[in-house]
Amino acid sequence: KGGTQLLRTCAMGPPPYFLTGMLGNVVPTRKNGIREKYGNIFSMRSGNMSTVVVNGFPLVKEALVHQGENFIDRPKFPLFYESFGTFGLISSNGYSWKQQRRFALSTLRNFGLGKKSLEERIQEEARCLTDAIEEEKGQPFNPQFQINNAVSNIICSVTFGDRFEYHDAHFQELLHLIDETLCVQGTIWNQLYNSFPTLMKCVPGPHHKILRNWAKLKCFVKEVIDKHKEDWNPSESRDFIDAYLKEMATGDAGPSFHEENLLFSALDLFFAGTETTSTTIRWALLHMAMHPDIQERVQAEIDTVIGQSRQPAMDDRDSMPYTNAVIHEVQRFSSIVPLNVPRMTTKDTTLAGFCLPKGTILLTNLTSVLFDPDEWKTPNVFNPENFLESGQFKKTDAFLPFSAGQRVCLGEQMARTELFLFFTALIQKFTFRAPKGVKLSFDFRMAITLSPQPYQICALPR
Repeated sequence: KGGTQLLRTCAMGPPPYFLTGMLGNVVPTRKNGIREKYGNIFSMRSGNMSTVVVNGFPLVKEALVHQGENFIDRPKFPLFYESFGTFGLISSNGYSWKQQRRFALSTLRNFGLGKKSLEERIQEEARCLTDAIEEEKGQPFNPQFQINNAVSNIICSVTFGDRFEYHDAHFQELLHLIDETLCVQGTIWNQLYNSFPTLMKCVPGPHHKILRNWAKLKCFVKEVIDKHKEDWNPSESRDFIDAYLKEMATGDAGPSFHEENLLFSALDLFFAGTETTSTTIRWALLHMAMHPDIQERVQAEIDTVIGQSRQPAMDDRDSMPYTNAVIHEVQRFSSIVPLNVPRMTTKDTTLAGFCLPKGTILLTNLTSVLFDPDEWKTPNVFNPENFLESGQFKKTDAFLPFSAGQRVCLGEQMARTELFLFFTALIQKFTFRAPKGVKLSFDFRMAITLSPQPYQICALPR
């Protein structure tokens, strides 16, 4: 009734994140999807899981902000639960999650979040990245792992106290493990495991690779923690791990501060702090190569405000409304976490007049917000003017790539800083173009994030 229907899909049907194109126009040409047919709130069943999907800015804001406490928990999907349990910053719930998040935010601030020291660290890494790209000498190359390495080095320096060279074979293997894991998690095998976990444990298939890869990544983090414990100095915390060890050693530390939570919190920071920002930068370079007129305007603004003799700084952002608008438009149009990280009701709840029992899984369709025709000038066209008014940068409440409410992205401030400094440094030094005879496309790969298919690009020194 009222435009809301129950959509039933069989166990072999697509996982929730494969429904993204139908739910909210991830790609502008995808229209007449499930949202258009069933309305802004509907439920669907996949195997033994029932999920409610909400669309549009008013309803998404109602769920995430106004009723945030009612939708604050994470559901336990079997395959993810097998690797992460209820530990860390992403999978935990209740008082444990509140303790871990509060500590992580405080510690990140202590190690530079929002301060000049972190900005300088990102500027130094931007220099390393532009040097690495310069070595390509304008020839076609895939920028994925150089960008991944650069972005990952920022969160690694804060979490592990160290950065990794771009030619470090072991670290490149770890980045490939993350990429491979995300790729497999975007297949039907993930959904089959979540629907029939007991059976799928006995069935061979690529889903076992997800478990193996997460195990290898956990081993890497555990080795770093063990090394920290060997030379730990309680009077001087070098990074997040040291600060956590110190918190564990205090007599009044909460019950959630133990080594398992340290391991998974560090892994969450490493994974989340690498994947989302690096994916956004890869989309940004693709957009610049496919919209040379926009790239030229960004370069003109950079040349006017910064020039070529010094690096971009955060103080420049307010004087660069067009560049700032382009970065925001990349985030809006790419919608890299299209259905947000799933939530779960903490109690019986009413949303839009419908009763959602305790334990209901909720997907908030962020793409439906980022492409909402009521909120944007040209929702289905890549257009920096969506964030400009009379030539000045314009904020809008419907810009929700980092989600909203109490579970808003922990690293939002860091990501915003990285996006501006890395993107501006790259466009300052290079002009990005398609290789000769190659037609670039916006084909994407859907997994935990929506990322561009691997592509080759030319970075021509300016």
